[in-house]
Amino acid sequence: MNTLKRLRNLWIPWVATIVLGCFSDAVAQVRYHVEDLGTLEDGFFGCTMGVNNHGWTETQYGLLEAGKLLKGRVAINFDGFTFPIPTLGGPNNWDNPFGGEINDRGEAVGFSETDVLDPNGEDVCGFGTHLTCSAFLWRKGHLSALPTLGGNNGQATAINNRGQITGFAENGTVDSSCSANATNTRIQLPVIWEDGKARALRTVGKDPDGVANAINDHGQAVGSSGNCAGGLHAVLWDKNGTARDLGAGAAAFGINNQGQIVGLAPSVDGSTFSAALWQDGAIKDLGTAGDHAAIASGINNKGQVVGSTLDSTFNWVHAFIYEEGKMIDLNTLFPAESNLFPTMANQINDRGQIVGMATVLSGPHEGETHAFLATPVEEREGRSVADVAPGHPKSNLPANAGKQLLQRLGRGRFDQ
Repeated sequence: MNTLKRLRNLWIPWVATIVLGCFSDAVAQVRYHVEDLGTLEDGFFGCTMGVNNHGWTETQYGLLEAGKLLKGRVAINFDGFTFPIPTLGGPNNWDNPFGGEINDRGEAVGFSETDVLDPNGEDVCGFGTHLTCSAFLWRKGHLSALPTLGGNNGQATAINNRGQITGFAENGTVDSSCSANATNTRIQLPVIWEDGKARALRTVGKDPDGVANAINDHGQAVGSSGNCAGGLHAVLWDKNGTARDLGAGAAAFGINNQGQIVGLAPSVDGSTFSAALWQDGAIKDLGTAGDHAAIASGINNKGQVVGSTLDSTFNWVHAFIYEEGKMIDLNTLFPAESNLFPTMANQINDRGQIVGMATVLSGPHEGETHAFLATPVEEREGRSVADVAPGHPKSNLPANAGKQLLQRLGRGRFDQ
């Protein structure tokens, strides 16, 4: 199976060129205070997807069984409290990865099931209920559904400090590029919501579908366009709506206020993919740190990049930070007393706080997957997680959970 088909099967639009690299062996002169954001209830896993500049986070909590996500709930974490966001009538809600789901005003976005069955049998929220799926905005204690472009479903991915929201929305038209066995068969267009209205963005080439993954405070958005089977191009949308093709087979997940973009890049031979950074009109390969593949998922306004590496079966292996030309394993920066082995880093704010998910190393919750918030502090790093857990710890996630999580981290049919 070629890489494109493999990535389509994983429900993720991926990206463009690779130079193999290694994590820095040096222990940085920074120590992280790590807050374990845990799980919502026994059997659930936690993964923090967004963080604002106040250190407030948006976390997804879910229940996996046999590699399938059975339940999902989004929560806001702040000042030691965890507040679950209600749904729009259905049993589950969820958020998308990488883009920045909570802004500095505490406004948060994601998607939720409603209590209405999809008349076309679609399952865009992906929980197997076939309920309609709506993008949502959580603002000042009120949850509201965001409009589509005429179809039944949509998902929100990110919100900037101006209140502009990215994601995708259906227009109701049957997507002729879908296979006969596809579940979600309506065209999904990249969209920006502003002042409660949905504005469709252009795709590139003849791509019928797309998703906007992230947006900066200048209104520049990034994401992917493609067809029913998956993403085919990384795209930058300027604030005037112009769509720029960043490369065939590419996808972009984050953009800062300087216009630097992060995402993924497939290898020359098409066998794997690596973390990538676009700046000054060029793409830079950040490597895979010796693992099979890597994702660059978040970038702050200082140019610090975070992401994750994966093994050959597409399970999460290491979380990393990339700065000053070096990819550094977060396990070398987490203190041993954190008792967490970070496997996934999603976002970094301008204070350098990092969020993601980690495996609990010991104690009554050993092997569980917990959400975390890591805050840098000014003191020399002592004993790190890398010293006490040189190997990869056993996780409570199913053997194929990495693949399933990759599927969940995609958007709608972009991920089929």
